[in-house]
Amino acid sequence: GVRPARAAPRPEPAAPDPRPPLPPAAAHRLTLLLADRPGTGGGGRRGTAPDLMELLPQWLALANARGFAAPPQVLPALLDAARGRTDLRPAALTFAGPRALWLARLNPDWRFALRSMPGGGTALPDPAEPMGVPPLERSREWGSIQQLWQEGLFAERVALLTAIRTRQPASARELLATTWATERAEDRLMFLDSLRSKLSAADEPFLEQALSDRSRNVRATAAELLSALPESALAARMAARAGSCVAVDRTRGTPTIVVEAPHECDPGMERDGVVPKAPAGRGERSWWLGQLVEAAPLATWPRRLGGRTPEDIVALPVADDWQGELHAAWCRAAVRQRDPGWSRALLGAPSAPEAGGPGAVSLAERSKLLATLGSAERAEWVAGFIGTHGLSEAFQLLGACAVPWAGPLGRAVVDALDIARDAGSYPWSFSGVMGLAERCLDPAEAVRLEALTGVPDEPEHAAPGAGSYWSEAFQRLVTTLRLRATITKELTPPTSA
Repeated sequence: GVRPARAAPRPEPAAPDPRPPLPPAAAHRLTLLLADRPGTGGGGRRGTAPDLMELLPQWLALANARGFAAPPQVLPALLDAARGRTDLRPAALTFAGPRALWLARLNPDWRFALRSMPGGGTALPDPAEPMGVPPLERSREWGSIQQLWQEGLFAERVALLTAIRTRQPASARELLATTWATERAEDRLMFLDSLRSKLSAADEPFLEQALSDRSRNVRATAAELLSALPESALAARMAARAGSCVAVDRTRGTPTIVVEAPHECDPGMERDGVVPKAPAGRGERSWWLGQLVEAAPLATWPRRLGGRTPEDIVALPVADDWQGELHAAWCRAAVRQRDPGWSRALLGAPSAPEAGGPGAVSLAERSKLLATLGSAERAEWVAGFIGTHGLSEAFQLLGACAVPWAGPLGRAVVDALDIARDAGSYPWSFSGVMGLAERCLDPAEAVRLEALTGVPDEPEHAAPGAGSYWSEAFQRLVTTLRLRATITKELTPPTSA
């Protein structure tokens, strides 16, 4: 019952994918992972079966690291999964390759792939091309890139600019400059944010110009980026302002930091990104001080405060209840400037009784400070924190650690879970940590965990039924770790003879 229609031309074939195919066992595993759906068990009880969908991100990351191509028959299910989970999209589209873009042009449900990939597959210039040639003239691909930049959808333009920035920072900045004056304020803000990647002193002239933008948000973002460049003119201006507010009083019995916060927010401060109006509940002077200290290069303070190290500075008492404001601003500065020395000083020892270090005032801030450290040091610090304070405060900190967790960190997590189990604690309180452990523990830990899978004797004051819940949780953890080990083996190409 379909009316005859005029024949349409066949679509052009998809671009070839030169990557090697998946090993058969890995291809079968991917089919199983994509077919899994979250369980609907009542009461939050998950049983002992692994959550396969939660293993899909790791599977994709490993397949991409090994350089495999996606089997064509799984592409619809893979694109459907990426459509429903934005966290999967970058890895899923990388794995799907050019065929995903081909399919996305034929199915509106998968159009997100065109928005997520730079230019919907537009060829980017070769990063190995010599930088001495003017960037917009040195590659034949720039013509199509400029056309997309002029005519593409906003999401496509953001993706394009971000992709070029990661490969040729100067070219991305030049491309942005060609249309900067005609962009909407909200678009300028998003485009400017892409300059965070590969930020360097070469960006300073463009960002200094953006300090005079008619949009306050654009000015604030430009100022934030400039303050992350310690040698920039803005950083020097902020150092002078902040330095005039903070000093060491040597007339007291113990050297003490004294603070004289700004009495006004002048036009120069506003131009350099200081927001004059304080949020509700904040005093204006403390609000201005925090912004100045956050934007000043951290190298300012040893010179300003008697040649002291960051640890010495953070340990100094601060007069008149300014310590919280000053240390919180130093925390933000350490994160913005990616300064591990100051991060260590502000974190303090993981075994500190106050559990927060001398400068960090929240778990979220401690997580950000940890992210500035190397992966091994991060894991060691969090392991020490768990050994002293247990797991109840460590969930956010664990999220800042590299996967798989290093040996000392994994052992600290397992030991803390064992202690909670023996104490008869509510297992549901540790469900978040258990979920992280399933994805982040080294699979080699499965051997140690085997002894914890039995149902323990419940202490007198234990939560009713806690023993069987703990047994299920550890059985699921062991099963998941072994499955992850199998997945790694399936994605490892056989070595040649």
